[in-house]
Amino acid sequence: MHVRLYTVPVKNYLKTLDWEVLPPPPNSPDIAPSDNHLFRSMAHALSEQRFASYEYTKNWVDSWIATKDKEFFRLGIRTLPERWKKVVASDE
Repeated sequence: MHVRLYTVPVKNYLKTLDWEVLPPPPNSPDIAPSDNHLFRSMAHALSEQRFASYEYTKNWVDSWIATKDKEFFRLGIRTLPERWKKVVASDE
């Protein structure tokens, strides 16, 4: 339910950018939603972590994200067109 609260503002903001908004990709067995720049990087950092509680886990994720600079996120965004091509190609 909470997702709908953010849908309209996000859609309106994207309209101001004059971007072409693509539909979500179909489910693809070879391209998992978690196979992206952010999650691959986080998975690498998580490989040695052991969490005792939800709160500790949340704090770790929040601080990990806070350590990333703008270029880290720009790189992830720049890889999206190539990932989209893979999704489209896998649906043919």
